[in-house]
Amino acid sequence: MNQADVLPTVLDRLAAAAGEVALFSERELAEWPAAALARLKAEGLLVKGPPADTVVCPGCEEDCTMPVETDSTPSGALRAFVVCDKRDDVARVTIARDQLEQWTSSLERVADVLARLLGMRRFGSDSTALRWDVGVLKGAKGSAHVVLGIENELRLTIAGHSLPVADVLELGDKGLSIERRALLRCVDNPVAAAGDQESAEQRRERLRRRRNELKAAGKRNFNQVLAEEEGITVERIKQLLKEETADQPDTWFNLSPKGTTQKKPNPQR
Repeated sequence: MNQADVLPTVLDRLAAAAGEVALFSERELAEWPAAALARLKAEGLLVKGPPADTVVCPGCEEDCTMPVETDSTPSGALRAFVVCDKRDDVARVTIARDQLEQWTSSLERVADVLARLLGMRRFGSDSTALRWDVGVLKGAKGSAHVVLGIENELRLTIAGHSLPVADVLELGDKGLSIERRALLRCVDNPVAAAGDQESAEQRRERLRRRRNELKAAGKRNFNQVLAEEEGITVERIKQLLKEETADQPDTWFNLSPKGTTQKKPNPQR
């Protein structure tokens, strides 16, 4: 594998994992270019994972995937092995430590990296819908929400445009970099009537959570901070948050005295 193949391999593995954590064994990574691998780890796109609980058994040429078992030596050291139940001439096979070591990556980490490279604040994600919110990107003419998703490959949705992550994210000699100008062109040239699949309800809920975070942090100008993060006016922020309560149904338990319209009958004389 050469350096140009390292990042696409990680992105492809993540797409194939369909929202789950992607695993990379230490032995697999040993065949990758050391410098590129070190940069991915430094960027936080690859992190050390727990020991593998299954391995490809090295006991014969059949390469069976077997569960890992452990016990202790008389000196107290931990050792790993698999028990072959398929051949009479293999039995117990010792597993080397480097065969158990593995690294992980996830779409959540990709979204974190993208937000950092773009200088944006990340919002909550809905992994059940295979969408990871990256943040709001400000262009020269407006702002747009950036969403990471899976459509056979990892893609970024922004202002109605859909771009492969592999086309805008690059691993170079100095680490990861992103084609910010390509994303800004999308922001400033939105596709008519297009959205990023974030519903009005989801947006209000996201803004509500962020407002509560700011209040808890002691920010008095939370509406101003929200407006700057979203790239809209304070009045629009107030309108969106007001709609949160305005959408509630008129039931007997949320009507205030001011909301009642029935007049009391005049007393009979």
